[in-house]
Amino acid sequence: MGVCRGRMELRLGQPLYPSMVAELPDPPKTIYVRGDPTALNASCISIIGSRKATPYGLAVAEMAAHVAAESNLVVVSGGALGCDQAAGRAALEAGGRHVVVFGSGADVVYPRGAEDLVERTLSQAGAVISIEPWGAQPRKYTFPKRNRVIAALSKALFVTEAGLPSGTISTAETALGLGREVLSIPGSILSPESKGTNYLISEGATCITDEESLEVAISRIYGTLRYQRGAAPGLIGLNETESLVLDALIANPMRIDQVSAMLKKDVATTLKFLGGLSVRGLVETLFDGRFAPTKIALHARSRLGHNMGSMKT
Repeated sequence: MGVCRGRMELRLGQPLYPSMVAELPDPPKTIYVRGDPTALNASCISIIGSRKATPYGLAVAEMAAHVAAESNLVVVSGGALGCDQAAGRAALEAGGRHVVVFGSGADVVYPRGAEDLVERTLSQAGAVISIEPWGAQPRKYTFPKRNRVIAALSKALFVTEAGLPSGTISTAETALGLGREVLSIPGSILSPESKGTNYLISEGATCITDEESLEVAISRIYGTLRYQRGAAPGLIGLNETESLVLDALIANPMRIDQVSAMLKKDVATTLKFLGGLSVRGLVETLFDGRFAPTKIALHARSRLGHNMGSMKT
């Protein structure tokens, strides 16, 4: 069978059928593909997480996808809102390839907000796949089936953020059952969206604490090295108090009264202080009124910590 970059159907046992998916106890007989099917047999890492993503979860997904793409890995996601889409977009922005596994037919974009992600995925030699027939609409029962493929397709599954219980955790359990390595990011014990990742770590998942530990894990699992690393923008010029507050907000978003108490300042002064960080793109207000670091700040702090660690002797 020749390589086709339009629509195609891969049958179990055919050369282009992904060998990793064939390892499932009951592999799908047919995989419906849009795009480049060679992406399915490349070195892949699945990056998934919560649909109700926090800024922390989104930043982690983007960081992981950047590292993966720069390590020449294909990033696999479910294309869902939140962490999945953040990972897919970040992989493409880093010049990598992306595979989307839909719970609908491969020609039915769900959720609707994923149209641009799908188009860019296809334009950058990636693929959109499904085990549901062409034209199939998403159904509740199709997503657990889809999750099995996400778990099987890669040597490793990276979980950025997850509630407990959740589809993300069931995907991780499937991956473990297949002998895949599960990587997980720790989060605040007070965050509902970190309960799942903290649980996975307590059960033996590889704990990823920063970019460097992810690079090490990828090198060990895939035998590949990251070929580039960006600088740490955004944090240059922070004074000691600003750094202290930003680190506290990274640890746990806070209400204005909590920040005021930490700074030992009145609310008006604290609001002005946080406003300065907001103007610089480092702090944002969550829907519940708490202040949290932006993705820019989270990425910058992560890279700064990595670079500082690299300079230690």
